[in-house]
Amino acid sequence: MLANNSPSRRQFLQTAALAALASSASAAAPVRRVGLGFSLYGMKTLPVEQAIRVCAETGFHDLEFALNPGYPTEPKLLSPAQRKEIRTQLGSLGLRLTSLMDNLHLTADEPTHATNLERIKSAGQLAHDLAPDAPPLLETVMGGRPADWDKVKAQMATRLADWAKAAAAAKITLCIKPHVGGAAHLPEHALWLLDQVKHPSVKLAYDFSHYQLRGLDLGKSLAALLPHTAFIHVKDAIGDAAKFQFALPGEGTIDYADYFRRLKAANWQGSVCVEVSGQIFGKPGYDPIAAAKKCHAALSPAFKSAGL
Repeated sequence: MLANNSPSRRQFLQTAALAALASSASAAAPVRRVGLGFSLYGMKTLPVEQAIRVCAETGFHDLEFALNPGYPTEPKLLSPAQRKEIRTQLGSLGLRLTSLMDNLHLTADEPTHATNLERIKSAGQLAHDLAPDAPPLLETVMGGRPADWDKVKAQMATRLADWAKAAAAAKITLCIKPHVGGAAHLPEHALWLLDQVKHPSVKLAYDFSHYQLRGLDLGKSLAALLPHTAFIHVKDAIGDAAKFQFALPGEGTIDYADYFRRLKAANWQGSVCVEVSGQIFGKPGYDPIAAAKKCHAALSPAFKSAGL
């Protein structure tokens, strides 16, 4: 038997502690600078536990939960017990919950604006309940119509400042995403809003499909926006701003090998998350599991070849 303070006992305890630490580290999810994710926005019809399991089995690293009304992960539908179960499942599968989606509009009326501030607060609580060590960010579009940008941009900036305060109070990052059909639909619109608000809790969500529909270049838009971008959505788009159809990654013309190499070269870190558009999942016969597998098969080789 070893003496309580003998060198041999101390050495034994140090060795045991190091072994436990190594075992814990090997069991934890790998730390990734860039993860390939899937948004459960495209899995509304699946119970959340099944959706999480499918994404893990398919090979995704990250997840996005959709908080939109009627979704299984809408905050008001998740009890404290369910939140704990989801947190445990994510940990056991080694998945990162990197983002939460909610469709909020900066151009809404005053009562809706007040409701949106409450939704940001609820999203923050859910973020900390599900991933307290690394709370996911909240990303959203901004609403409005392209022709109205000049008319509504001042109001959008004022309300975005309110959103920023709500996000800071909730201790989360808020990412705004320009949309081809929204008032803010160009890179310069996004940068103008950031400059007006100048708040560390507000970043950008980048989705090239919306810029591609307006004939913009991937490299130029990335160079302008990536320094301010904390989250990326990927999907394809066919057509132009006047008439378009969103598509799954690999069904359009985006060169994802080039795209991901640019992320690598820029030393960007964050989540690259597939978003299945409502134009797709709203069609009869849509299969969310088949869609997830198709997206992963299309993106994973480019992701790996880029060294991400």
